[in-house]
Amino acid sequence: MLDMTRSRTTHVFAHRGANREAAENTRTAFDRALAYPIDGIETDIQLTRDGVAVLWHDRFLDKLGMKDKRIDDFDHAELRAMDFVAHFAQTEKPEGVMSLREFLDAYRTRCRLLLEIKNRDWESVERHEAKVRQTLELVGAANGDQVLASSFNLDSLIFAHRIRPDFPLVYNLEAEHDAAYARSVLDAQPFLHGLCVHIGTLDEAMVGAVRERGKCIAVYTCNSDEEIDRALALGVDIVISDVPQKALALRERMERKFA
Repeated sequence: MLDMTRSRTTHVFAHRGANREAAENTRTAFDRALAYPIDGIETDIQLTRDGVAVLWHDRFLDKLGMKDKRIDDFDHAELRAMDFVAHFAQTEKPEGVMSLREFLDAYRTRCRLLLEIKNRDWESVERHEAKVRQTLELVGAANGDQVLASSFNLDSLIFAHRIRPDFPLVYNLEAEHDAAYARSVLDAQPFLHGLCVHIGTLDEAMVGAVRERGKCIAVYTCNSDEEIDRALALGVDIVISDVPQKALALRERMERKFA
C-alpha cells in the first residue's frame, strides 16, 4: 500500500529549467523556473570539440536546424555565437550555449542542482573521463547533496567515485530496469548515493529496493497529476518535472491533507 502517513519531504526539480516556458537548458528557462519556489534544477552536460563542458540534452542539434551535427562538432566559441533559444521563441533575446561553469556560478547558491553527465557511445573513454573530471572539478568541494551528479553510464560513475569518493553520485535507470535490477546494482555498487528511476517503473517494490539500502530515490519525468501524485505518495526524494509549478501545487495539496 502507498504510505499515506509519510513525513518525508519530496523535492521538486525543474527538468532542464522551465522547459515549457522557454528553451530548455538556457538561462531564460532556469530563471523562469526559479520564479516558482522550486527546490532544484536538473540539467545535462556535454563536451564541446575543444573540451568545454556545456549544457545540452539532445544527441544532435536538430532544434538549431543542424540535423546531423552534434555539440562535439563545434568549439565552445562557435556554440556561443549560435542562438539556442530561437527554435522555441523568436521573440526571446538570443542566447548562446551555456557552459557548466556559468551555470554553477549563477545557480548553485540559489537551489539544489542535479547534473546529468551525458556520455555518448561514439565518444572515447578518454572523453567520458574528461567530462566527468571537469564536472567534478568545477563543482569543487561536495556540500552534502546540494549538488548531485548523475549518469546513465555506470562506468562513468565508477570512475567519478574513484577520483572523488566523497561526491554524491546517482545512477539513472532506463525504463526497462525493474526493482530486481535496482537491488542488484546497489548491492554491487554501494558507493552510489541513489538511483533516478523512470516513472513507468516507480512502484512500492522499486522504492523498497532503494530504501532498504538507505539510498536516495529520484524519479523522471513526472508531468501528469497521476504521475506526480504517485511519486509524492511513495515518498520519493526528488520529483523531476517539466511542469514544476504543477508538482509544487500537488505537493502543497498533499501536505495540507496530512498536516
